[in-house]
Formats: sequence, C-alpha cells, structure tokens
Amino acid sequence: MASEQTILTVDGPNGSRDMRISSPSRVLWPELGLTKLDLARYIVDVGEAFIAANGDRPVSLQRFSENVDGEQFFSKNPPKGTPDFIRSVKVIYPSARSHPQLVLDEPAAAVWAVQMNTVVFHPWPSRAENADNPDQLRIDLDPQPGTDFDDAVPAALALRDVLSEVGLTAFIKTSGNRGLHVYAPIEPTREFQDVRHAVIAAARELERRMPEKVTTNWWKEERGERVFLDFNQANRDRTIAGAYSPRALPHAPVSCPITWDELESVNPKDFTILTVPERLKTVGDPWADMNAKPGTIDDLLAWWDRDLKNGLGELPFPPDYPKMPGEPPRVQPSRAKKPE
Repeated sequence: MASEQTILTVDGPNGSRDMRISSPSRVLWPELGLTKLDLARYIVDVGEAFIAANGDRPVSLQRFSENVDGEQFFSKNPPKGTPDFIRSVKVIYPSARSHPQLVLDEPAAAVWAVQMNTVVFHPWPSRAENADNPDQLRIDLDPQPGTDFDDAVPAALALRDVLSEVGLTAFIKTSGNRGLHVYAPIEPTREFQDVRHAVIAAARELERRMPEKVTTNWWKEERGERVFLDFNQANRDRTIAGAYSPRALPHAPVSCPITWDELESVNPKDFTILTVPERLKTVGDPWADMNAKPGTIDDLLAWWDRDLKNGLGELPFPPDYPKMPGEPPRVQPSRAKKPE
C-alpha cells in the first residue's frame, strides 16, 4: 500500500517548488488536533516573514518523533537526503570543533524541515557568511516561578530605554511561552564573547534600575520571584526560538513579533499557528525594517569595562561549556564550600 502523502506548491525567490509532505494527517498538537500538514501550511502562509527573520543564518531544528508531547532531538548538520537547494555553512562550536550547519534561504526549505518533523526553529544571531560575528543582540526575559508574562512587560519597556541610551533600536517578540525576547540589530564586527559581555552590561544596568523585578543571578535558588535576564543565550551555539517559529506547547503558540505599542495589551496565547497568518495579512510584520539601521555595542562594552573596574566580573557559563577565562566556580551557592 502506498504511503499517505501530500504535495504543497511553495513560492519563493527561485520560483515555485513542489514539496512532499508524508504522513500529513499525523497529529502534532493532540490537544487541538493540529497535524503535520497544518504546520506545513502555516509555514507556507508566513513564509516571507519567516525567512526574513530566520533565513541566511545557521539554524538548529528541534524535531519530534511523534507529537509535541513525545520524544524530541536537535538536528544541526544536514541530514542524508537534504535537497540540493538547501545549503549549509561550517560553524565553530564552543568545543572548537567545526561542522556544517543548515541554512534556510526560502520558504520551501522550511517546509522541507517540517517534512523532517521539525516543529521549532532555532536560528543563530549571526549570518551564514559571517557566523563568528553576531548581527543581533538578544536578551531573553524569562519569568521565574511566582511571576508571569505581565511581569516581563515593564522589564522589557525599561530594557528598551536602556538600549536606546546606548544608541540601539530594540525590537520585541513573545517567546511563545511566558516570556519576551528583546532584539537589537548590531553591526557584525564583534565576536560572541564581546556580544555576551554587552548583553551582561545591559542586563546589569536594568537590574540596578529594577532590583526587585529583574535579576541576572544564574543560579535558580538566588533568583526569587523576579524576571531572569538570560545572558547566556548570547553565547556561541546558544539559540532561542526564532520569530514566527511554532513552539512545542499544547496550544500551538508562535514566537510572534509585536510592536512596542501592542506590548501592554497583548495576550501571548492569542498568537498561534491558526491566528498568526491572518495577523500578518492585516497588521503586517513589525520586524520588516529591523535591519535598516544597525547600531554598535561600543557603549555597552564601555559599561562592561566600568563594571569590571567596580568589581563586577564574569558570570557563569552554561554547564556544557569548557571552563572560560575569569569564570566564577560552577557550583550551586548553597553547595559551595564555606571558608573556614
């Protein structure tokens, strides 16, 4: 018996491509009954904005064996059978190893990723041709237990002011869950470590202004009921869900760009693969001109140097990273050996 399949015709910069979707009726979001074909059609509907946000970047694919409640894994290298029109670029990982990583250049490539059971797309903050130098500064506002999306909103507005003071234009999107992602386009002239330090400098400045509301504490036991400013998402090979990417949560949410004017009134649960295509048609893409005027991180790095002189040093790196220069001990504070 022939296996079930559907062909989708996907328009793109190189003309139309017929993309095969096998097992189109396989349910990905059981709570809503949304299928693999529903996801593929969503990608087609938002394709132009999706590629504008996530294309021309190394990308990691979060793939699922069955549905979003089941087994998952991350795919970075081009798998066997990748179509000829989908390219890759060699990138260097924190281990100093280098491997090719997928790059999506047109909507049909993203539809192919869905055919490979991808649900969430994680693009790097750098371009494929200059993978070592990010062109985006990203700060993840992550509400901790006892806080929620409404607590992240005033933090994001204050962060926009901080970034504006150093000449950066901030853009914002929902995370697709409880948080917010703030981006600022930057000139791709600094490597990841510098951008990480710029993020830490901005986060520390926001923490000084809102000490009861936000925190840069890496250890969960020290965060309290505050919004965590996740500086480690700025590291090499650390990514967050891309703009217009679905998330693997029961209501099929999307990490959706919004305007700053919308921020205080939106409900992030309203942005799903069922609603975002119509939103794009009626509201447009709030990130359409994101790359028009990139800034620099020079002033933020001056803040970093100032903080260093005042005794504020390096912060912890992710646990799978090699030990980094100046990094404090990787031990939970409550388990740290007390001086005698």
